[in-house]
Amino acid sequence: MRLTEADGKALLRHHGIAVPRGAMWGQPDAPRAGMMKAQLLEGGRGKRGLIRRFSEGDAPALPNAYAEEAVEFTREIYLALMIDGTAQSLVLLASPDGGVEVESAAAPIRVALDADAADAAERAYAALRASFDASLSARLARYALRLARVMRAEALDFLEINPLAVTPDGALVALDCKATRDDCAALPEPVLSARLEDTALTPLEREARARGFAMVELPGTVALVTAGAGLGMLMVDLLGDAGAPAACFMDNIQGHAEDTTEARLDIAFRLAERPSVTAIAFHTTLASRPLKGRVEALAAMLEKRPAPKPLVAGFAAAGAALAGFDVDAARARLAALGVTLLDDPRAVARAAAAHTK
Repeated sequence: MRLTEADGKALLRHHGIAVPRGAMWGQPDAPRAGMMKAQLLEGGRGKRGLIRRFSEGDAPALPNAYAEEAVEFTREIYLALMIDGTAQSLVLLASPDGGVEVESAAAPIRVALDADAADAAERAYAALRASFDASLSARLARYALRLARVMRAEALDFLEINPLAVTPDGALVALDCKATRDDCAALPEPVLSARLEDTALTPLEREARARGFAMVELPGTVALVTAGAGLGMLMVDLLGDAGAPAACFMDNIQGHAEDTTEARLDIAFRLAERPSVTAIAFHTTLASRPLKGRVEALAAMLEKRPAPKPLVAGFAAAGAALAGFDVDAARARLAALGVTLLDDPRAVARAAAAHTK
């Protein structure tokens, strides 16, 4: 779940991280002058006029407005922590050029951060010294470790402070906050963030979530059916490289044990009914779940209703997944329905792209 700035700052404040005094507009403790910020689950608000200075009696009308006091500062810093899924570690990102133009600045410092290691602060300090003076590097290293503890306590997988302001008296104040929380966290959902997250879903995305998996619609031409973020991202990249961008991305929802293959195929077939979608690509990798179950789910869907666009299928299976039903059996089952089974994800992408040209 993506958090609004207001909800993210509430978490920071709860853990003793300095943020400007603020509240949602209309609450008794909301400042009567300062900065007014629209609460959206997307960036670029400043360049779109959705962050404005206001004075008493002159509050601009913004969606879900958050009012906070204005803070004087001498410099802006970019600081973020994220989980590197490949390395299974926390990564610290930092840049001396924070603020609205950070994306056009030089690439930030990037260093793995093991917050539990005895020398964590020293390692962060050594990396930060490349762009900050010794005193500020030491303070930022300690600050990053505090943020790491916030991430752990609040089940966050991303936390960005941009800008992190240095005030005239040397204090560090988080002027903005972007954060995402693990959807399976056993923690209360921030009401505003949850409402905006739900509002942002398309009807198909909302239906997918109700049926046990996550889906994001994309402006592409291939309805992509996968299971697992790693395989899904690989296929999105391969389709893009082949000149046939994906029309959707699918992922598992942690804690949902039931197989959702039929539901994914149903939604992909409906997505493929759109004129802009030219093919359907179905690819799965299996090690423990039976290959037969996935193949039969696809076969059952095709027997119930034909694919609205050309269908390309690929499988990679090993070990227990092949018990009693190997790849040859899978090929024969799908061949009877006119579907050729491919065993290379690149071949799947190329075959799907062939239907877009």
